[in-house]
Amino acid sequence: MTTLRLGTRGSLLALAQSRGVAAALEAANPGLSVELVQIRTSGDRITDVPLGPHLGQAFFTKEIEEALLDGRIDLAVHSCKDLGTALPDGLTLGAIPTRENPGDAVVSRGVSLAELPAGASVGTSSARRRNFLALARPDLEVRDQRGNVPTRVKAVDDGKVDAVILAVSGLRRVGLGERIVEILPADVMLPAAAQGALALEIRADDEAAARLVGVLDDPVARAEVTAERACLRRLEAGCQAPVGVLARAGDDSTLEVRAAAVTSESATWVSHPGTTGEAAEAGIAVADALLDELGLTTLRDAPWADMPPGGPDRPRAGSVR
Repeated sequence: MTTLRLGTRGSLLALAQSRGVAAALEAANPGLSVELVQIRTSGDRITDVPLGPHLGQAFFTKEIEEALLDGRIDLAVHSCKDLGTALPDGLTLGAIPTRENPGDAVVSRGVSLAELPAGASVGTSSARRRNFLALARPDLEVRDQRGNVPTRVKAVDDGKVDAVILAVSGLRRVGLGERIVEILPADVMLPAAAQGALALEIRADDEAAARLVGVLDDPVARAEVTAERACLRRLEAGCQAPVGVLARAGDDSTLEVRAAAVTSESATWVSHPGTTGEAAEAGIAVADALLDELGLTTLRDAPWADMPPGGPDRPRAGSVR
């Protein structure tokens, strides 16, 4: 019997995702056994302050990627939006499975975003979500909120906040999909790049692992994620940059990529058509269009993006959270 050691964070969501992938791999590869190896990341250890650029990058993946490079594990399963846009040398994405709904959801005591009363409190740790909320409902009180998905939902039940904004995918994967009151349209809140997608990361030279995990790769999900990650890479958007990116593939191999940079006072939107066969090029084109609209060469030069300034020692670009 062949055994694959799968590295994962220990959160409820990470374990749910990894167990689902393990089951799918074992079903698709008779004789394969997948062993889960829990790894604690810096993002799991830092719980008392908001995660920001001053603390570094790749909060939820660095230690797992190190274990993969060291040979302590053979495969890592990540929420794709947590991955840096430039993978460490020696690693590659072996598969991107079929994507869950990429949108953001409102969890409340039964009311939609529009129905929340003036002054209601909404919890989120994301600058992107905070700024989109400020545009859609400037009369709401947005509170910083971290913690796992059940903890954030419980904050609503306990009356600590009136609502929270969470990824549809995360809620569904931990069995809390029924708590979704509303899935916000992309015109109201453009999702984070690669939100809803999983990434199966392996060593680039591990041909055996590539064959085993490749059966789960979804060409549509890969094209969409490739475009979105290429956009972030061109923007040099860090993990706290208030940017949304969404690519949607059509039945005829067309690809429409939308991006938005958002502050609490305004949002700059752009879109660009492309094809699934040239997904990265479409992502780069929409990033260039956005930078042109903003009059910038990189988002690192935008003070509102809350990122380190451009320079030779800047950290590796991460993803929007």
